[in-house]
Amino acid sequence: MTESVDVIIIGAGAAGLMCGLTAGYRGRKVLVLDHANKPGKKILMSGGGRCNFTNLNTTPAHFRSANPSFCISALRRYQPQDFVELVERHAIDYVEKAPGQLFCGDEFKSKAIVQLLLTECEWAGAEVLLKTSVEQIDTHGDGFQLSTSAGKLRCKSLVIASGGLSVPTMGASGFGYQVARQFELDVLPTRSGLVPFTLHPEQKQHFAPLSGVACDVAVSCRGRTFKEPMLFTHRGLSGPAMLQISSFWYSGDELTVDLLPGTQVAQELIAYRKQQPQNTLQHWLNKHLPKRVAQALTELHQWDGPMQAYSNERLNEIEQQLREWIIKPAGTEGYRTAEVTLGGVDTEAISSKTFECKSVPGLYFIGEVLDVTGELGGFNFQWAWASGYCSGQYV
Repeated sequence: MTESVDVIIIGAGAAGLMCGLTAGYRGRKVLVLDHANKPGKKILMSGGGRCNFTNLNTTPAHFRSANPSFCISALRRYQPQDFVELVERHAIDYVEKAPGQLFCGDEFKSKAIVQLLLTECEWAGAEVLLKTSVEQIDTHGDGFQLSTSAGKLRCKSLVIASGGLSVPTMGASGFGYQVARQFELDVLPTRSGLVPFTLHPEQKQHFAPLSGVACDVAVSCRGRTFKEPMLFTHRGLSGPAMLQISSFWYSGDELTVDLLPGTQVAQELIAYRKQQPQNTLQHWLNKHLPKRVAQALTELHQWDGPMQAYSNERLNEIEQQLREWIIKPAGTEGYRTAEVTLGGVDTEAISSKTFECKSVPGLYFIGEVLDVTGELGGFNFQWAWASGYCSGQYV
């Protein structure tokens, strides 16, 4: 016997669950399917287990897409404060770590956000079915028929909320892109975003001993600059600065790293030379950078001898080396550790109001599967909530 419902949502992540509860409250009979054994796996691992569930400063400018105006409507209709009100209604304590970035409080973990969504789905009458794989999707009458590991299912509205390719160990796959192609939609090239960089062997060997050390930098690539902490790893460079710029970096690009943003290095060194002519450059660097970083740079550039040995011209060169450190990464850590997938289903084929496919009535795409990618700091969750909520109004 084939079970029929109004709405089937494939993907029990942030966008899928939000769509499910929203549609359920409209009186729609909703079934949320996921092949994983737990719902919201990426929610659970996010923010170091504390879930950076939104950013109060969200604007369309925080998102990358081939169609930059696509996200405007949904972000306007479902705003960060709307989700904050939901969090408060469930008595989940939260803190603002960096400006605008909201995380679950000390007593709460990411699972509190997952439980919130599941509770709302239950109240709305939306059923969540886990460990269920979808083997085939066919059109059937004015809807769809799905062949699944739980049997045949039919629906009027089918929502693809299966996410991107990032963190395959969490169950990520290209399922959503396959569905898009099945219905002759364009899928824009995908690549990993918000991901650490790897270095070439020589640089890696020199900086690997700094693994775990962080410093504040300003990193630039392709006209974008992010001023955030950078973290040295045993394989390369990570931390918020590098994760942010990775979404703008393409293979072969150089990164320009300002290790001392806002510091007039040559000017300060000239004054320091006058005051402490016998002291070393590393002694000055120790006051501005972590000591291990200062030492590594001193060894790399062979900045030996007392300050009095350095000419003004040499100090200007040193300023350039510190404020315009050029790095050509070997690559990135890839989807294995990427927080998001850049690219995806071309939004030109999707309604920015309803998220329905313009050429296939009843078929919807929401969340990360679309070519909309946020910066680090809670923006991708806000996109999930907004796209889930807005589509849930129409399915």
